[in-house]
Amino acid sequence: TIAGKLFTEYHYRQCENPFLYPVIGPYGIGMTRNYPSKRVPGESQDHPHHTSIWFGHDGLNGVDFWRSTAPRHGRVVQSEIGHTESGNGRGVLETTNQWIGPDGELICSDQRRLTFLMLPEGRGIDWDITLRATAGDLTIGDTEEGTMGIRTHPNLRLENGSGVTTANGQALNSQGVRGKAVWGQRAAWIDYWGNVEGKTVGIALFDHAGNPRHPTWWHARPYGLFTANPFGIADFEGKPRGTGEMKIPAGQSISLHYRIVFHAHEPERAGIRAAYDRYEKLAKGPVVPRPAQK
Repeated sequence: TIAGKLFTEYHYRQCENPFLYPVIGPYGIGMTRNYPSKRVPGESQDHPHHTSIWFGHDGLNGVDFWRSTAPRHGRVVQSEIGHTESGNGRGVLETTNQWIGPDGELICSDQRRLTFLMLPEGRGIDWDITLRATAGDLTIGDTEEGTMGIRTHPNLRLENGSGVTTANGQALNSQGVRGKAVWGQRAAWIDYWGNVEGKTVGIALFDHAGNPRHPTWWHARPYGLFTANPFGIADFEGKPRGTGEMKIPAGQSISLHYRIVFHAHEPERAGIRAAYDRYEKLAKGPVVPRPAQK
């Protein structure tokens, strides 16, 4: 909560992968799609694995941790809530999670830190995650289906369809590419914005400069999905399948860092470029488990 009012909720029970929903932005507007948590008229009900804001990927040692409807998909199971903080300017939630295959086998684990912030541009969330090869060698597959994902409010879509008639969104990335052309492009950040309830609001997703393969590629669709995905090179650039694979030897890890900003106005007026310039200078490293507060 911020000033006693809901900002967001982190769901980790009775789901295939932890996620944030709802996410309340400027003017008290819900910034992400309600489905599949709720069925709301005027929203599409496609892709039930697009759960507002989440982290997942298809093909960790061949197991699909992206599509919860896949016949033999994996599950991300929270095993521990660690360190937490509350304060006037920020809140922190740290968790440990096990990535479990369809037969109950451990594929890998992660330690994640979610930091909830008040920024000059609006409300923000830092999603820092360290993936650990805790069950032997880990291969992250080369596919567009991943990784740090957001499914927007239907008004922020770039086009109507699947029952949506209110789409009026626009998209812009850090390279100045706009609209549908942002798909598959490399960029440090991307922003989707539009008019909701008579107000201009937007969501920006930042890829930290210290991330592997920065600037990342973007699986950014006109129906309101955009994801930062450093692994799907075959799909994004038409290169041979496997080009984007990443192998993590047993006992080692990789860390990924993202910031999500929920802002009023279009990105130029909201100061998104300046906001990213501040973010990329932050020192980032592996998420190290800290004990829960007593």
